[in-house]
Amino acid sequence: MHSLQFSIPLLPTSRFKRHSVRCASDRQQLFNRIAPVYDNLNDLLSLGQHRIWKRMAVSWSGAKTGDSLLDLCCGSGDLTFLMSEKAGADGKVIGLDFSKEQLSIASSRQYLLSKACYNNIEWVEADALDLPFSNGYFDAITMGYGLRNVVDKRRAMQEMFRVLKPGSRVSILDFNKSMQPFTALFQEWMFDNVVVPTATVYGLAKEYQYLKTSIDEFLTGKELEKLALDAGFSYARHYEIGGGLMGNLVAAR
Repeated sequence: MHSLQFSIPLLPTSRFKRHSVRCASDRQQLFNRIAPVYDNLNDLLSLGQHRIWKRMAVSWSGAKTGDSLLDLCCGSGDLTFLMSEKAGADGKVIGLDFSKEQLSIASSRQYLLSKACYNNIEWVEADALDLPFSNGYFDAITMGYGLRNVVDKRRAMQEMFRVLKPGSRVSILDFNKSMQPFTALFQEWMFDNVVVPTATVYGLAKEYQYLKTSIDEFLTGKELEKLALDAGFSYARHYEIGGGLMGNLVAAR
């Protein structure tokens, strides 16, 4: 399978003030490197199931027509486009990421798909730990496979709480750090025998080996719930999906 690469004009200048990106530079460089094959590998490694999980995440966010929405750590834009469809022409969606390469591909997809509602999307290069938005700005937030990769998860959760309107929700999709022995063993087997060998074909074995390490160091569902409550959220519930391989945290402000 070959990666689809785009040639497109530079990203438009954001109307939001850009802060210096205070993230681990090695992680930022990693996501820039995998950007050209990121979507292909997601489809291949999940057998397309990631699209179902992402629709579930958007549904749990409570996003609706006319809302102002944020997709944090948006990558190539899958969740952003789904949020755009929820917001409609009267809404507004921000896709935010620290990877310039991922944002370039997201912008290219927006241009090629040419769906009317996607005109409500703005791409912003910024840091999840220092969001360039005022307090209570958004009606809902999604975050797909991003919280595991930020260098300060507590700070990231506090920032999400800050920019959410009262009563609104954040929906965070990521790999699940399962406490069930069989699920954990199967997840480890998948990485060693499917994920890393497949990534090796693309010359990205080291990059996807990091994925396994990041899951080992991630929080359990209960720990994620506590993280959200400690940040000020009034409600937090973690759902195991995809046979326990994935998880989705839903928290209400």
